[in-house]
Amino acid sequence: MSNAAQSFNRLLSILEDLREQCPWDRAQTFDSLRPNTIEETYELSESLLAKDMSGMKEELGDLLLHIAFYAKMASEESAFNIADVCDAVSDKLVRRHPHIYGDTNANSEKAVRQNWEQIKQQEKTDKGTFDGIPASLSSLIKASRLQEKASGVGFDWNNNGQVWDKVKEEIQEFQQEVEKAKSQNNGDALNEEFGDLLFSLVNYARFIGIDPDNALEKTNQKFTRRFNRMEQQVRDAGRAMKDMELSELEGLWQAAKADG
Repeated sequence: MSNAAQSFNRLLSILEDLREQCPWDRAQTFDSLRPNTIEETYELSESLLAKDMSGMKEELGDLLLHIAFYAKMASEESAFNIADVCDAVSDKLVRRHPHIYGDTNANSEKAVRQNWEQIKQQEKTDKGTFDGIPASLSSLIKASRLQEKASGVGFDWNNNGQVWDKVKEEIQEFQQEVEKAKSQNNGDALNEEFGDLLFSLVNYARFIGIDPDNALEKTNQKFTRRFNRMEQQVRDAGRAMKDMELSELEGLWQAAKADG
């Protein structure tokens, strides 16, 4: 038995003990564990963005525990077990990679993605292209997934130049609605055009290989880091930001930016 198999079996054995002997573990259900799983996923996401290898190892372990836990609870209901989970994902990987396990050619990442989506459609002939995208997914990630899936069935632009032209078109349409807002109540149209602009920017990001959610989160972190640095300087000076001139704050902001 490989070291990986031994380690995985050790985890499953410990989970068996906990499920039988620990009051907290015995009390868990699919519903009670779900919020914790979502939290663990976000914690893993933070480690991934920070390139924190130690954190990744810990959070991946926490997430793996949750996967094993769900499978254990399902096995108690004679629904499925962890082996069924592993077999199902292995079968799916083989089925959806015919360029590796079959005679299909796919020499680029885009071709692999298109094959993947087409095979998914063949597997689920009674479902639409966008079925499987969670309704609760964040709007930014959802926009990416909608565009990826549409591209997978051939509905896409030919090149990033066309997409950038669309971005410029949406900027112009949004600016027109902003001008209208000065003289009339057009809140719905303003929201719609802003949404269209964001959607087109997400699409452009996809074309040039940028994950928009990761990019925005890194900017959020950068802004938070710089603002906290600026705020600390104000606090150290015994002042309050709300009492300062904008020009003063701008100077502190530029200093914070210079520090990274």
